[in-house]
Amino acid sequence: PKDLPVPKLHGLMLGGVAPRPIAFASTVDRDGNPNLSPYSFFNVFGSNPPLAIFSPARRVRDNTTKDTLRNAQETGEVVIHTVSYDMVQQVSLSSGEYASGINEFIKAGFSPVPSLKVAPPRVKESPFHMECKVREIIQTGSSGGAGNLIICEVVLIHIHSRVLDAKEAIDPFKLDAVARAGGNWYVRAQGEALFEVPKPTGKGGVGIDALPDPIKNSKLLSGNDLGQLGNLPELPTMDRCRDMYQSPALQSFLAEHDKNLSAEHLAKVLLEQQQAQEAFALLMVHTNSKL
Repeated sequence: PKDLPVPKLHGLMLGGVAPRPIAFASTVDRDGNPNLSPYSFFNVFGSNPPLAIFSPARRVRDNTTKDTLRNAQETGEVVIHTVSYDMVQQVSLSSGEYASGINEFIKAGFSPVPSLKVAPPRVKESPFHMECKVREIIQTGSSGGAGNLIICEVVLIHIHSRVLDAKEAIDPFKLDAVARAGGNWYVRAQGEALFEVPKPTGKGGVGIDALPDPIKNSKLLSGNDLGQLGNLPELPTMDRCRDMYQSPALQSFLAEHDKNLSAEHLAKVLLEQQQAQEAFALLMVHTNSKL
């Protein structure tokens, strides 16, 4: 990193560490004047206590600091909002280099609503708000590009009912969150960009190393394919594989697909449908039929 100019390194890090969630932070100065600005050096870092950390880094071009940092130092309070797709253009507008004292709520057309435990107002348009008290600010350097880690303890959370599912969990499709990539690029967590990966069982999956060599050494199955098979809590016995192969569900699946497709191709289709046990059974039956 020391061999690169800071602007070049900065761009590479933002491009390579992506997507990053956006902390849309509202603060007030000691006189109560509001400020609103987005930061993608951000994440949550615990739930007991609930902590969020974001970093208004020193500007690379001129080593100046931002109003958000000064306000957090003066008042020790901030509200962090999630950015959804339907507000991203306004959020981008609010990131402009406005002079101190300019109200970005007005500039970007956002609706301020009172917070309950802190002074900074909340952004009505965001579906998720965290009222926070600043616990600590860590300055990582004094040159352009250095971070200022604002460690916040969440004291109150507001969640709009429109983003909750029937179990009162946050539905990612309804949240429609936006994240930052490098340059002018953003990522929308919606549509085919969202997919599920089942978590390993408590004791962990069997691992790719436990798969039979013909499967493990396949030239068609990808690392993701093998990862799904290796995530099985145990490998079905050969008798169990034959039973699954003969099941109406798997026989119906086979009847619907081209008979000229290899077992590996068919297994990939099953894995795309999150049917790892059935894919393993299919591979084992066809592998053993060749022995």
